[in-house]
Amino acid sequence: KNGELSLVIEALKERGIMLNNAPHLVRNMSFIIPTYDWWDTPFYGIGLKVYDLMAGKLGLGPSKFLSKKETIEKIPNVNQDELNGGIIYHDGQFDDARMAISLAHTIEENGGTVINYLKWDSFIYEKNMVSGIKVTDQITQSSFEVKAKIVVNATGVFAEKIMRADEPKVKLKIKPSQGVHLVLDKSFLKSDNAIMVPNTSDGRVLFAVPWHDVVVVGTTDTEVNTISIEPKASEQEIDFILSNAEKYMTRKPKRSDVKSVFTGLRPLISKENKSSKSLSRKHTIYKSQRGVYHLLGGKWTTYRKMGKDVLDLVESTESLPIEPSKTENLRIFGYKRDTSWSDSFHFYGSEKDVVMSMGSNKPLSDLLPITESQIIYAIRFEMALSIEDVLSRRTRCLLINAKESISIAQEVARIMSSELNAEENWEEEQIQLFLALAKNYHI
Repeated sequence: KNGELSLVIEALKERGIMLNNAPHLVRNMSFIIPTYDWWDTPFYGIGLKVYDLMAGKLGLGPSKFLSKKETIEKIPNVNQDELNGGIIYHDGQFDDARMAISLAHTIEENGGTVINYLKWDSFIYEKNMVSGIKVTDQITQSSFEVKAKIVVNATGVFAEKIMRADEPKVKLKIKPSQGVHLVLDKSFLKSDNAIMVPNTSDGRVLFAVPWHDVVVVGTTDTEVNTISIEPKASEQEIDFILSNAEKYMTRKPKRSDVKSVFTGLRPLISKENKSSKSLSRKHTIYKSQRGVYHLLGGKWTTYRKMGKDVLDLVESTESLPIEPSKTENLRIFGYKRDTSWSDSFHFYGSEKDVVMSMGSNKPLSDLLPITESQIIYAIRFEMALSIEDVLSRRTRCLLINAKESISIAQEVARIMSSELNAEENWEEEQIQLFLALAKNYHI
């Protein structure tokens, strides 16, 4: 949309690599653009054919024109008034939290060390060059130093704050953009295909995507001045999504239909006088005067290329041995082909049997796909230490149905307390912390 063909080509290549290396986490999703004006079909159709060509052999399937009848068959809840037809194209879908956990396992499998709940406090310098960082364990509150020959700051929207602690007058700046998503019952789509509207009332993209047996509708692109680890949706953003979604759905979603609302921040690199929706999703690497490598910008799809670019730069500037990257063909932990996405355990891949051996596999709720076995596995193998970890960052229960997540929080706390051998007041403290978090997810 912003004319950045090189970024699109890079993302298409990385998408193909993700699908090849993590088929249990990434899948081919069909998106349908419903067409209402006479020019919609040729305009978007030509653009998507160019998109197909750029994807090349890593493409997930060719785009095709659909008749009105075919469009309705594929997305039954689409608004049929003045509908001419549609265009179907293919993109990838994955769960970001499960991908992050699987990447952590992959790092460990390949000799790396992964540590959770450590907070960066400051840099350590020797002879005015970085030699490590000071950190605090967020569980024990103990602080200590970590020495390192190379220090990389890859902290997303928080990268600028850390960069300025290292070099206060640096000119690079992050302009965070907030994206809000509403979760509805799957009946609002009645399909395994997604709806994509390229141009809404204010020029933004709207989508309705099947995800974890619900439908995610979004998104917004709102500039924010405050960077929070738990960003909140505004009333205006919620209303914007609902008002635009109802234009394209026969069954109109209302506020009372929203099961959960969740929000993320994009770490866009700032350019003067440009709105966030026109800013690039590219990444850049800056080496400070005191030797810290700061990685800014980027997006999930290109995470592997971002990491490769950092290491390539480090090797070339630090006179280290040049080693070719192996990540283009590195299988992600749990790698398993022919995974059924109707199976709620699919994202564990080859680890599914291990997970199921941990405990009971009876769901704790009729409305959420979570079991005792998953909770115990998350504690033993995925560094989960809180209800939030389990219900939001190892499973996606909080994002799927906030109200139901609150209702099972006590049972989750009981299972966790037993597994962790926690102190007597741990359960109540955890429940209160989770309730405070969960209130931001339901409206």
